[in-house]
Amino acid sequence: MYELIPVTDRSFYIRCPARIGVVRVSDTDVCLIDSGSDKDAGRKARQILDKNGWRLTAIYCTHSHADHIGGCKYLQAQTGCKVYAPGIELDFTRHPVLEPSLLYGGYPFQELRNKFLMAQESRAEELTREVLPDGLTIIPLPGHAFDMVGFRTDDDVVYLADCLSGRETLDKYRIGYLYDVGAYLKTLEMVKTMTARMFIPAHAEAAEDIAPLAQYNIDRTLEAAEKIVEICAEPLCFENILKKLFDSYGLVMNYQQYVLVGSTVRSYLSWLKDTGRVAARVEDNLLVWESVS
Repeated sequence: MYELIPVTDRSFYIRCPARIGVVRVSDTDVCLIDSGSDKDAGRKARQILDKNGWRLTAIYCTHSHADHIGGCKYLQAQTGCKVYAPGIELDFTRHPVLEPSLLYGGYPFQELRNKFLMAQESRAEELTREVLPDGLTIIPLPGHAFDMVGFRTDDDVVYLADCLSGRETLDKYRIGYLYDVGAYLKTLEMVKTMTARMFIPAHAEAAEDIAPLAQYNIDRTLEAAEKIVEICAEPLCFENILKKLFDSYGLVMNYQQYVLVGSTVRSYLSWLKDTGRVAARVEDNLLVWESVS
């Protein structure tokens, strides 16, 4: 864990729970793509850079989830590097309490204000084309998060952030966190057609051909949607839908899974309602959902 893996002589990644991209921008300077989950991850990344005699100039965040921006504050304090985040992700990076607030749907209670859901804030700036080093381009990847992006280097290495999960993860948990199901499926269809020297997903193994894994993620996403439609064969309120989904998939409820899977299920219900697969109505002061026959 926390091993530097070379892809080319300029493009690397650090093998860790949420893979960190490393791109050389000169003989001595590098930038990071994401920063890991916390201060400890940032420290380990810095040790790798120091060992290679590299100076960190910037961190380009793909999105604002805590396991991707958790090391930013430490690295910025230690090196003076810039931190950049795209679109709405910038606000979440500057004000990390927004993340558990979004997931919970209100002010998060104490157990949700932890490093897994709420990173420490950093002095982030807006990610634009103008702040990128030569040879690095932005790839929009919305769906998993509001304005998530990936990056392509000029030596044809693509960093894909969280738009893909590995097969083992999908087979174990059956449903991954999504903000916008429709946008996510469009992103996966786009990724499926891409070619590159190497693809580096944050939570799956690097691959020269990403299409099979992209299709597997599409299939599992649609499978989860069908499961929710099936559960809604009878009119149910959200909490009962969530319980039935957990029971069906053999998942164990805790505070963190409640907000992550719960927020995702709400996103599925919105997408299914907007596409005419389920209907919603208020009945006896309950919002109930029912599949459309």
